[in-house]
Amino acid sequence: MRAVLRVGVIGAGLIGRDHIRRLTTVLAGIDVVAVADVDAFVAAQVAAPLGATVHPNGLALIAADEVDAVLVCSWGGTHEEYVLAAIAAGKPVFCEKPLATTREACLRIVAAEVAHGRRLVQVGYMRRYDAAYRALKQVLDSGVIGAPLMMHCAHRNAGVPAFYEPENTITDTAVHEIDMVRWMFGAEIVAVRVLRPRVSRNAGSLPDPLLLVLELANEVLVDVEISVNVRYGYDIRGEILGEDGTVSLENPGLIAVRHAGRLAGPVPGDWRDRFATAYDVELREWADSVIGGGPPAGPGSWDGYAAAVVSDAAVRALRTGDRVAVTVDERPAIYS
Repeated sequence: MRAVLRVGVIGAGLIGRDHIRRLTTVLAGIDVVAVADVDAFVAAQVAAPLGATVHPNGLALIAADEVDAVLVCSWGGTHEEYVLAAIAAGKPVFCEKPLATTREACLRIVAAEVAHGRRLVQVGYMRRYDAAYRALKQVLDSGVIGAPLMMHCAHRNAGVPAFYEPENTITDTAVHEIDMVRWMFGAEIVAVRVLRPRVSRNAGSLPDPLLLVLELANEVLVDVEISVNVRYGYDIRGEILGEDGTVSLENPGLIAVRHAGRLAGPVPGDWRDRFATAYDVELREWADSVIGGGPPAGPGSWDGYAAAVVSDAAVRALRTGDRVAVTVDERPAIYS
């Protein structure tokens, strides 16, 4: 693998452009050499300042000789096709979440990667790269608070786009906590419930807020408050209760001002403000693993599959009000 990683980006929307900015101005040793988007005009606009080639579609970009590795930032329904094509071409691929939109599609990706014989896929669950979440896990793994018993989480958005659907509260928002707790506690989620309190006057047609209750195989319970129209900002919280103490998630890099009998501090405006550094670390570590010739160290196809299975169960729980058991297939050896 070359010392300079030549990356092709599929999808020049908000997250695609943000990743291109990151790859070209924040990180070293990476060239964005190709861009594809369903809107050819947008692709051309994004590619021109980079001197990158515009390809008519994602499949053509993946097949291009000048592309060493692929970033998939297009809408979720296209992910399966592009990830499968990258695996077939033997090219490392970083896929923004979701890995694919159904359990079956994720399993097809897993099967293709197993048949290829080595891991090529990383999925964009950036919580694992956030300094605060890593510090939380470090304390948990140290044993200083004893065995974990429960975790309380909150995921609050100031607002969501007009095209946001009721099920997106699970598949687009809560899915970050779904992946995070599997990583945090090293255990699979075995059942999920979704509770619906009084609906916020800001909710519109959405079931907002929601309370997810996740049961883990190690008997840890996790509750996740999902609020997507809180108006005041983007607020991510977490606290783990252990046998001998607690550890809480704090927003890194934010200040608190005490003055004239008041305590005040900034609240991030959106996910880009809160997790900008995590995205930097995520793509730096991915690129380093690709340049080094090894498998991606971050969340892979199996993690994308597991998140999809839990999300499917949570959507059923949202619809029915029932506790829904989660069943995953046997994990292939390459993901051990």
